[in-house]
Amino acid sequence: MKRKVFTVLAFVFIQIIQAQQVDPLLAKDSIAQNVWVDSIMKSMSVDEKIGQLFMIQAYSNKDKKHEDFISSMVTKYHVGNIIFMQGTPDKQVVLNNKYQKLAKVPLMVGFDGEWGLDMRLKNTYRFPWNMTLGAVKDTILLQEVGKRIGEHCKRVGIHMNFAPVVDVNTNPNNPIIGNRSFGESKENVAEKAIAFTKGMQGVGVLANAKHFPGHGDTEADSHHTLPTVNFSERRLDSIELYPFKKIFEAGVGSVMTAHLSIPALETNPKLPSSLSKSVVTNLLQNRLGFKGLVITDGLNMKGAANYSTPAEIDLSAILAGNDMLLIPQDVPGSIRLIKKALLEGKLTEERLNHSVKKILKAKYLVGLNKYKPIVTENVLKDINSPYDEVLHRKLIKNSITVLKNEGAILPINNLKDKKVAYVSLGSDNGSDFYEMLKNYTKVDKVSDKHLSVLKKKLEKYNLIVIGFHKSNKNPWKSYKFSNKDLVWLQEIARSNKVVLDVFASPYSLLQVPSFTNIEGVVMSYQNSKLAQELSAQALFGAFDLKGKLPVSIKNEFKVGYGLLVDGLDVLQYTIPEEAGVSSEKLSIIDKRIDTILQEKMSPGGQILVAKDGKVIYNKSFGYHTLEKKHPVKNSDIYDLASLTKILASLPMIMKAEEERKISLFSSLGDVLPRYSKSNKDTLLLKEVLSHYGRLRSWIPFYLGTKDSITGKNSTKFYRKKRTPRFSIKVAKNLYLAKEYKDSIYKQIVDSEQRKRVGYKYSDLGYYIFKEIIERKYKRPLNKLVDEQFYQSIGANRMTYLPLTKFTKDEIVPTERDNYYRHQLVHGYVHDMGAAMLGGVGGHAGLFANANDVAKIMQMFLQDGSYGGKKYLEPETVHKFNKRYYANKKVRRGLGFDKPQLNPKVKATCGCVSDVSFGHSGFTGTYTWADPATGVVYVFLSNRIYPTMRNYGLVKSNIRTKIQQDIQDAILMAE
Repeated sequence: MKRKVFTVLAFVFIQIIQAQQVDPLLAKDSIAQNVWVDSIMKSMSVDEKIGQLFMIQAYSNKDKKHEDFISSMVTKYHVGNIIFMQGTPDKQVVLNNKYQKLAKVPLMVGFDGEWGLDMRLKNTYRFPWNMTLGAVKDTILLQEVGKRIGEHCKRVGIHMNFAPVVDVNTNPNNPIIGNRSFGESKENVAEKAIAFTKGMQGVGVLANAKHFPGHGDTEADSHHTLPTVNFSERRLDSIELYPFKKIFEAGVGSVMTAHLSIPALETNPKLPSSLSKSVVTNLLQNRLGFKGLVITDGLNMKGAANYSTPAEIDLSAILAGNDMLLIPQDVPGSIRLIKKALLEGKLTEERLNHSVKKILKAKYLVGLNKYKPIVTENVLKDINSPYDEVLHRKLIKNSITVLKNEGAILPINNLKDKKVAYVSLGSDNGSDFYEMLKNYTKVDKVSDKHLSVLKKKLEKYNLIVIGFHKSNKNPWKSYKFSNKDLVWLQEIARSNKVVLDVFASPYSLLQVPSFTNIEGVVMSYQNSKLAQELSAQALFGAFDLKGKLPVSIKNEFKVGYGLLVDGLDVLQYTIPEEAGVSSEKLSIIDKRIDTILQEKMSPGGQILVAKDGKVIYNKSFGYHTLEKKHPVKNSDIYDLASLTKILASLPMIMKAEEERKISLFSSLGDVLPRYSKSNKDTLLLKEVLSHYGRLRSWIPFYLGTKDSITGKNSTKFYRKKRTPRFSIKVAKNLYLAKEYKDSIYKQIVDSEQRKRVGYKYSDLGYYIFKEIIERKYKRPLNKLVDEQFYQSIGANRMTYLPLTKFTKDEIVPTERDNYYRHQLVHGYVHDMGAAMLGGVGGHAGLFANANDVAKIMQMFLQDGSYGGKKYLEPETVHKFNKRYYANKKVRRGLGFDKPQLNPKVKATCGCVSDVSFGHSGFTGTYTWADPATGVVYVFLSNRIYPTMRNYGLVKSNIRTKIQQDIQDAILMAE
């Protein structure tokens, strides 16, 4: 028994000794460090030593008077440390260099940047708050954010950042910590804080664990008063002190002592813990063995300032065991009082030297023994890099937490059956969230001043996404639901399927009386633009959801809880760097756009680039017309012209072939009886799809409907108003006789074939395929492809007959037709043949925006699957993406265009792989996908405005030049 006791005591003793031996300020070249410290110590007067104890606040947004004051503090009072507060990074760098030049011993520069430089400086980067990071399970990401914040600090001359917050926030009513904490789990707080610290100190910036011994369970703010932490020493040791002990063991360089009243540790209830020897020396340094820098919290805070005079407070802080005084309020008075204490023996020179040596060791550790002025060029660029956003995106993606997913309501899929409404609650309208939701499917924003009216409006929807949005200005802003919001939430949920997405502190959910009627609950933590955009993507399955709740919400959702929700293979929307591509290299596309507009190749357009399922470039440019009245928006739709072939007809042909409704080896005569006695009887479907069928390129059907004498549209065929006979709407106030549709098909049947066997691009085959598809499925092509593909994929802005779904303001016009329709073709298909079929052609007639074109192309790229649904078999996609007549110099696959075989032909940039595929359109459209690089490229324009004789876009090959730009950007990244 005695041996066991001895063993335990020995183990405890060894642990204590080991803890005491950890010196986070010791440099790798400790001998050189000690030499430098000793040499500085020997050269310093008492006044200079005392000056090292102060860290005064400096601003980079104040006048010369303030700057002169700081200069005098450095020169006259030998102040050794500065903490920069509000201002701008450029000015701070200039002032930093100025003050350093004045200092005999290089200044240690501190900063309070818990979530980055943005906490104090304008035009700098803001990372998520700690509560958000507390939901992230991957500690490597925490280390990365610590590293990146450290690099930002270093770039502007900061040596010590007062982060991370190590308080365990066990009190939801805490007015000042809250979102600044990693949460209520002591283990999680310790783990996250250590990772953050390793990242920051790994790049040479000292971290600071705050607020010792724990500010997490208070209901008062030490900035304004002295909060009381009324717990037993056992409780403090097991909860509040736990993460501090762990981070001390991990080597954090400094600690901040808090202004708290802690009866269990200090008998004087009015004495702040920051001024208590029992806390700062006995507990922190003796019992816990901490050897790093001990720094007070700001001495301008009421929690300390109300205790005594500024000078008395500063002396008390030093006597308590602090090494450095943060934001002292009377440096001259404090110096006098400290010198008096030295003379009286109240403060020994040994004690003074102890702190000064630690400060100098820290200065050596951060490189101040070899101080160099900060480079003033490119500061903003260096601290606002795309990498910061990539990291930020990773953090948010990993933090989003699903708390409830009844009936697998998330991710939102089966879009064909969904009618989605968005309702905004809180103090912000969530516009970024809403705009991103609309990238995935049709989502209507519904609102009203009256609950009863709102509920009535929501009756036609079967899924309501409610976003609760609060201020993202700072982490201590109010996060609570208003009483009205709570009532509206419960009432809407009572009669609708609801997904609640919370862009505020998780503590806001404590107010929700019941989650019974809410099918989905998602915690997004912050109301930033990125959080809104990424959470919207998350709801539709753009990535896996795996965040864990950092605090408990009643008994329903305990700390650490979070459902795993697998993502779907849908498009994500991000920046190029997240796909490994350089934004700078890709920005050459912007210059191409300038050329298009300057040379009037097109009034405007849309360009989208996706890489590996990530949309990395999605811009609209110019106007609907040259008159510049309507700027092009991403939601605007274009006449796709021949892209219709691969985006409408081809998916249905592939499906029909899969379902054995047709065979690629069937002849036209076998499939359509009217061709059995024609010169096209033996043409195989795969020949027609490959443009190897000897068909004429096109037939100008409309010319046969003109009066031979006047040249105008014949009244034999047209009327200005619809009648039972004249029912085919060609354009505004122009109706074609319905029997003429048969005439079109007969003209195709009777048309002569080209004598020479070989490649010839032809529209006629797709008139035929439209007829085949509609006969086999007994449904119109436009309805078929919408039901089978577009609705469930979420391509809600891809349609035939656009005026039946959209306003003219959403549709980009094509040509000012002076030869057939004699009007601006706006909302109607430009292709004359498709128009004469009522706007639905197999070769033309489809309208869409670039985003929806990309969805269909991505579906092809993913071997026929999208959004968790298989639309086509992989074998089918591969079969159609294959050349069958390459030996006959036919570059085309089955329906798909393929890279050129003849280098003189400019179907592509010549830089894409042989497995790539796509198509171009007469109106100035182009799309291409490359399985080898994972790239989808979409270019939409109305180059035929005001006339189709505008060939600038075609002759310049600018569409394929952009394709080359994309490829170059990808290759440079690799």
